[in-house]
Amino acid sequence: MGLWLRGVVLRALRSSRGFCASHGRLPPPPVPQKVVSTWEAINQGRQPVPEYFNFAHDVLDTWSQIEKAGHRPPNPAFWWVGATGAEVKWSFEELGKQSRKAANVLGDACGLQPGDRMMLVLPRLPEWWLISVASMRTGVVVIPGVSQLTEKDLKYRLQASRAKCIITDDSLAPRVEAISTDCPSLQTKLLVSDSSRPGWMNFRALLREASAEHSCLRTQSRDSLAIYFTSGTTGAPKMVEHSQCSYGLGFVTCGRQWVALTESDIFWNTTDTGWVKAAWTLFSAWSNGACIFVHELPRVDAKVILNTLSTFPITNLCCVATVYRLLVQEDLTRYKFQSLRHCSSGGEALNPDVREKWKLQTGLELLEGYGQSETVLICANLKGTPIKSGSMGKAVPPYDVQIVDDEGNILPRGEEGNIGVRVRPIRPFCFFNHYLDNPEKTAATEKGDFYITGDRAYMDEDGYFWFMGRNDDVINSSSYRIGPVEVESALAEHPAVLESAVVSSPDPIRGEVVKAFIVLSPEYSSHDPEALTRELQDHVKRVTAPYKYPRKVAFVSELPKTVSGKIQRSKLRNQEWGR
Repeated sequence: MGLWLRGVVLRALRSSRGFCASHGRLPPPPVPQKVVSTWEAINQGRQPVPEYFNFAHDVLDTWSQIEKAGHRPPNPAFWWVGATGAEVKWSFEELGKQSRKAANVLGDACGLQPGDRMMLVLPRLPEWWLISVASMRTGVVVIPGVSQLTEKDLKYRLQASRAKCIITDDSLAPRVEAISTDCPSLQTKLLVSDSSRPGWMNFRALLREASAEHSCLRTQSRDSLAIYFTSGTTGAPKMVEHSQCSYGLGFVTCGRQWVALTESDIFWNTTDTGWVKAAWTLFSAWSNGACIFVHELPRVDAKVILNTLSTFPITNLCCVATVYRLLVQEDLTRYKFQSLRHCSSGGEALNPDVREKWKLQTGLELLEGYGQSETVLICANLKGTPIKSGSMGKAVPPYDVQIVDDEGNILPRGEEGNIGVRVRPIRPFCFFNHYLDNPEKTAATEKGDFYITGDRAYMDEDGYFWFMGRNDDVINSSSYRIGPVEVESALAEHPAVLESAVVSSPDPIRGEVVKAFIVLSPEYSSHDPEALTRELQDHVKRVTAPYKYPRKVAFVSELPKTVSGKIQRSKLRNQEWGR
């Protein structure tokens, strides 16, 4: 444990009422609160970032020591439920033991050294969390990816990152084999499986035989921790590098004040392991001593999610807005969420109509948050603060968030512009290091004193941010700038619309116009399409500005989505423009 944190823990232990020096027994309060408050003070900029920091050692092993001292939390640190009902539960102590064994697999069997890069492409299996922690212990830089990566995707990522190792399962192994000869840096292939495969080492077999003794690497706070590839909607995907402190210390406030986590909570985030929100869950939950709950969902299924919430004592839920849209279409009165008390949404804009339906049927508020692969949480509706429906909340400390023009000048309240995060004179510690091997891209994202997120919004007089869309999502029709979220939110208020996606479409007169792709509610599926189109267009004109109505409408059976359920507007836009 780092000296700075060891002192915090020891002082908390000794100051607790009833501490016995000879036996070291620890009564329940107030140790966890004191330890978390120290991390939160750093997270909010009230204390300096330590020179050395390692999340596995300084945070996870601290919770393990608290467990050993007698403060047993009511829940495991990790709770996994498989598709067939099998379960895995780890305390922080067991997580520490298993992750040290996994660290020895990475270092001994795979020969990975600190700073080496490793791709980790697994579905929702316990090994994803185990290997993520093991990489922290060894200083290996982890590169998560979704299981739907194609051979082309894998080849690009392995070549660009120069990864020395890939860890995956049986489903992706053939794709890796097809391109591995084109990836000269790739030295080791590790399979998470109960079976063997020629040319691959078996992680589970190696883990069983590995030693549980391992000394965690002493990493500096700015050492590389993880690399995430951006979505690649504009050009090839970029590599976003995060440090030990940007993620390891950057999520305490996120977990405490947005997701409202304590050591008594069980937190379920339905996102896929390949997306950055899986890491958000790991760091925000375990920073606060909460339990991470995982269900091995093969796909997004509203009924399975609702049954899981009814069956297990989940207290905190986080989903993308699209998943909540699916959930509110069900009869929620059939389900009893006896433990659920806090719900959050991030990853895409939340329609006010969905929030209102969820609250009406469950009695629970939906708190929206905003961040990127490059940042941690930068705006949110925090617990206990007033919510303006449709807003993504206020700036979260230590960020200074402003609406700026293309040169980085702050715009007046109420005026639409770029969401900018102040990076000068002091760059926030909970921020990505840079776009790896791409200094031009890194420099291009900074204008004046601000990092430009690429998203557009406006800030109202009370400091609330209102999302308009990605810069490349915004529709410029006859000089009118139209954000797709506004139109989608208006459509969501009509009972005919199950879900929708709004994009630009070419037009010989206006250059481009609004086009809406709409999935109809079952009771409207037999309506006359032309009459329904006119009805929906008139509805949007009434709800929002008349010039924003969709001049083109297409009724579709489904919308393209990521594995986490997020609508992919870029695919529809590329389809419209013939890209």
